[in-house]
Amino acid sequence: MGAAGLVHADAMPSSVPKVPGYEEFVADLRALRRHGLARLRWTELPALASAARSLRPPGDAPEGPDAPEAECRPAELEGLLRRAADGLQGNLGDAAAYVFGLAPGTRDWTVGDRRRRAAQVYGVGTERFRKHHEPLIVSEVADRLGELCRRAPAGPAPGAPAVPGVMRLTGRLGGRPRPVTLHAMPVELVTGVDIVVSPCNMHLELPQAFKNSVSASLRRSGARVGPIGEVLDDAVHRELAAWVRRNARPGLPVAPGTVAPTGPGELRSAGLRRIYHAAVTAPRLRDGGYDVPPGAVAGAVRNVFAVAAAENRECTPPLRSVCLPLLGAGRGGLPPYTSFSWIWTALERTIGGDDAWDLHFVARSAPGIDAIVRGLGRHA
Repeated sequence: MGAAGLVHADAMPSSVPKVPGYEEFVADLRALRRHGLARLRWTELPALASAARSLRPPGDAPEGPDAPEAECRPAELEGLLRRAADGLQGNLGDAAAYVFGLAPGTRDWTVGDRRRRAAQVYGVGTERFRKHHEPLIVSEVADRLGELCRRAPAGPAPGAPAVPGVMRLTGRLGGRPRPVTLHAMPVELVTGVDIVVSPCNMHLELPQAFKNSVSASLRRSGARVGPIGEVLDDAVHRELAAWVRRNARPGLPVAPGTVAPTGPGELRSAGLRRIYHAAVTAPRLRDGGYDVPPGAVAGAVRNVFAVAAAENRECTPPLRSVCLPLLGAGRGGLPPYTSFSWIWTALERTIGGDDAWDLHFVARSAPGIDAIVRGLGRHA
């Protein structure tokens, strides 16, 4: 098999960028806490900058004569901080959002104002918060930053295409090699697959069609439109809302991992037969972000094949090919490789060596493609 075939773990690059130490992250976080996000451009943060460079997708560097590759955009540093802080749950996460100015409307607050608001989360005085809670928050975020760096891939995966295409790869399920097709392209360009899995929130409500996500792309591409682009039938959204009315409680969340099947709308012309909407993210009220509840990814994978098996009792010809995105790696915030590992582990437990299913993955970003190719290599 060629470059786009089986990728072995021992073929991976051996040089891994040095991960900044815990104390280095703590020093940067203390400086950032003092100055705030509004002064990010003028604050020296060497550990955060090093971490951001190590997590930067291949080829994604600042452009222009005054922007050397070693330079990090303020948005990169803020995005990295958000990734780390978003992993904290409960009061810890709520207070961290105020400590670092990540909460909406707080980026230009003084350190004192942010500290007072964070102290209210715990119901303690400002001085007690400064001495007891704030160091814990800084420590937790520093640990998260180190973990994000250690989980980062060492470089571009062999065989990962720079342009949209289809890759034939091999993994291992049920103790033997398993062929896998990777669609390195936007999900709406996938053709000839029976089932495409669409990540969704626990309320099974689709995002607006102009948004940039797998579920929004499937909704947009599945709609029937008129000559000037007006929507004549929002088919995927209409069918999913009908499923919720029949099987759930409109306005209330479903169980993590719930899978709701609908038709593909206008994507039927591309050979798609079903869209399975998998509830894998839970909205956070505090900041409009999302979390991936424990077991949601594994439950979604298990339910995809359970629903397909149930539908096959009345399907002719039977559903055989299933295309999975990296569940939870979008708004859910999971690192792409973590998402793939969870999915592959769930596949091992759900279908194992059952060759009746034709497995496909879809990813359009370099980190997503890289995670799938590397993941298959490690699981081979």
